Amino acid sequence: MKSIDPDLLLRAYSIGVFPMADSRAADDVYWVEPKKRGILPLDQFRLSRSLAKTIRSDRFTMTADQAFGRVVSECAAVTSDRPDTWINPAIEAAYADLHRRGHAHSIECWRGDRLVGGLYGVRLGGAFFGESMFSRESNASKVALAWLVARLRIGGFRLLDCQFITDHLQSLGAIEVTRDDYVALLDAALGVVGGAGAGGTAVAGAAAGWSAPDFFALDRGATAPDTRTVSGPISGCTIVQLLGQTS
Repeated sequence: MKSIDPDLLLRAYSIGVFPMADSRAADDVYWVEPKKRGILPLDQFRLSRSLAKTIRSDRFTMTADQAFGRVVSECAAVTSDRPDTWINPAIEAAYADLHRRGHAHSIECWRGDRLVGGLYGVRLGGAFFGESMFSRESNASKVALAWLVARLRIGGFRLLDCQFITDHLQSLGAIEVTRDDYVALLDAALGVVGGAGAGGTAVAGAAAGWSAPDFFALDRGATAPDTRTVSGPISGCTIVQLLGQTS
């Protein structure tokens, strides 16, 4: 089975391309560039009353980057409603490498010592590319996504890429945009000067003095771009407040 060069993988993300496999057992991967792209605007996350109640209850213990490999494995696992997966061993190994380099992250949702939900994705500049999520208990993946959105907002990110629209993501505020609109959003999130023709690399932004957002700002009690501040333990109530619903 062919391996995926991590540097090539990051370059692909920087121009709006990502890998998939036909099945778990597939030897090869193919590169995808959808004509329509799913994104979740960070200021438009749809937090229902029932989801807010679940988050406030702290039913789940939430962590980040504590079980990255396990989250990817769970996302690739066969379930009753998903008999196969696009995550083959080459893709799994490539994202593990990106995680070791600090470019891939996971959000974990625990019930006691059981991992019952979570998601993972790739961070590049001010963009986070959501790859996959899983849920073994009701609402676990929704809670994980809510925590991710709050983390990205407090960290100053500009784009959450969902790749493809699903009913599940649409119910949480995801929308579909054209490829041209997506590339413009991506270049802005990467700090690229010159639009789509610049090739999408974050290097151009760094050379211009652009500072990358911080995935771990939430953990340090940082102040968000809209001046909200987090301090002390991160509770479900804090996450709901960061998502803009306090009632």
